Amino acid sequence: MDTRHAAQRFADTWQHGWTHHDTHAIIALYHDDATHTSMPFRPPHQGKQAIADYIRWSFTDETDPHVTFATPVVDGDHAAIEFRVHAHDNGKPITIAGCVFARFDPDGLATHTRDYWHTTDGHH
Repeated sequence: MDTRHAAQRFADTWQHGWTHHDTHAIIALYHDDATHTSMPFRPPHQGKQAIADYIRWSFTDETDPHVTFATPVVDGDHAAIEFRVHAHDNGKPITIAGCVFARFDPDGLATHTRDYWHTTDGHH
């Protein structure tokens, strides 16, 4: 699978999966031994189960997400993909804006992902 196709599949699946809180669809994008880091100073999540647990936890207090992922920027086996989310966190409107950096194996599965994101009150 070429990286551009893998990255677009990653973006499309995350957009749909986040919108519907479908952890199963999202985690299918990752290699069994994948590593995910959410923000630079948090400890990484190692393996699909740890990544799935983190994703489920992150959806816990979130409702009504409207999620958009931009077209991936691809270089070799890496991609950068911006995202924006309007949701409610414990009933309060929030906006999350960020970028995920992903590396893909030859089968198109993510082996390493790293997110940088910011949250603000209200929908912007």
